[in-house]
Amino acid sequence: MGDHLLPCERDQRYLLPPALQDWLPEGDLAWFILDAVAQMNLAAITRTYRADGRGQAAYAPAMMVALLLYAYCLGERSSRRIERLCQRDVAFRVITANQGPDHTTMARFRQTHEIELAKLFTQVLRLCAEAGLVKVGVVALDGTKIKAHAALAANRTVETITAEVSRMLTEAQVTDAAADRQYGPEQCGDELPEGLRDRQSRLARLQACQERLTQEAATATAQQQAKIETRQAEEAATGQKKRGRKPKAPEAAADRDAKAKVTDPDSRIMKTQAGYVQGYNAQAVVTEDQIIVAAEVTQEENDMKQLHPMLKRAQANLKAIAYLQAVGTALADAGSCSEANLLAADPAGPALLMAPNKDWKQRKALREQPPPRGRSPKGLTGRDRMERMLLTTRGRRLYKKRGQTVEPVFGQIKSARGCDGCMRRGTAACDSEWKLLCATHNLLKRWRNGKRAGPARRTGRDPQRCGWGSGKKNRG
Repeated sequence: MGDHLLPCERDQRYLLPPALQDWLPEGDLAWFILDAVAQMNLAAITRTYRADGRGQAAYAPAMMVALLLYAYCLGERSSRRIERLCQRDVAFRVITANQGPDHTTMARFRQTHEIELAKLFTQVLRLCAEAGLVKVGVVALDGTKIKAHAALAANRTVETITAEVSRMLTEAQVTDAAADRQYGPEQCGDELPEGLRDRQSRLARLQACQERLTQEAATATAQQQAKIETRQAEEAATGQKKRGRKPKAPEAAADRDAKAKVTDPDSRIMKTQAGYVQGYNAQAVVTEDQIIVAAEVTQEENDMKQLHPMLKRAQANLKAIAYLQAVGTALADAGSCSEANLLAADPAGPALLMAPNKDWKQRKALREQPPPRGRSPKGLTGRDRMERMLLTTRGRRLYKKRGQTVEPVFGQIKSARGCDGCMRRGTAACDSEWKLLCATHNLLKRWRNGKRAGPARRTGRDPQRCGWGSGKKNRG
């Protein structure tokens, strides 16, 4: 008796052409991305295309945006890998309608429209607000270090950069002179030969690094000179010499060992718990439901100067989506706590609750010290008042939410999706990429919230019938 098996006939042809709607289940992420993009305003991208019908037709901007958003949701940011997935993966083929844009087209689209793609963050935030996922009574803000698309070991000092710039300029002059002798000045006297044309961008980056290091050294010298003059003025006013170590000479204040990155001059050397990385400081303001309401990339190594700008950016984003509720309380760790930040707090703005000490010291204090009783004593500094607020019962309850609000978001983006570094170079490009990652994080939260509400019967391609933008809980 033969085996009872289904036939496997790879040469069998379809009797009818297949429909893309039958290739994916109703609640698949790809359908949600398409429905979400259908509600976005892409006029800023669409108006950049020619409308006179001349030239080769371009891919639809809505399809390209949906393709990038879906790929970023899965942690795929390499244009070449996305190109292969458009040929092999069913969901990617559904999104592209069986069109296969190559990696050059995707990379050029992402580069050309980096500002417009960054603004999609606000439109995704609006979709989350319409679903009732944005609640800003308590938010937490923090920064995480992301790697740049550059190697840490290839940083150069100012002496090394100066020597390399001089060598390249000398080589270019010698080659130009040889070209003039061979071809004559009328044909290509002012052009570099083919072998040196690619070096112009490298030379420009070297000169940019040289200028930055020189400017930083001049700034450090000026600040040190101002510190010395302030000390001398105080001594002249009091008639007594101040105690303590005297400031260094202005020339000694500049860091002669300072380094710059030639591949990505905008990136900086950042210290992390695992060591040093060449990268950027990515900031985020997150709600209790782990919805990101503000995102930014900065070159600053610490979070001290990011507190108030990030809170203002969060309020601006909420205003842009016509969300009326203001941020109530903002939670931050010791990296944002300083007397200057406490003094600059807006009385009409969100209440600040920041740890004045490092995490392990703060946890130890919360375990060992009882809640304070009575009114706050007079004469306390801002840090002392903040430390007393954290020890209160309400302060303990609120600050515990910080670790379960913003830290998991960084883990979901960097570890779960594998997006722990930038694929592009430059502050503006990395900022656009970080905002796109944060936008897809919010999209995933919105999609999972819709799945919990129950699957919908997919009877058409109308996004309103699927409930994505109705303001009610999604039924599909």
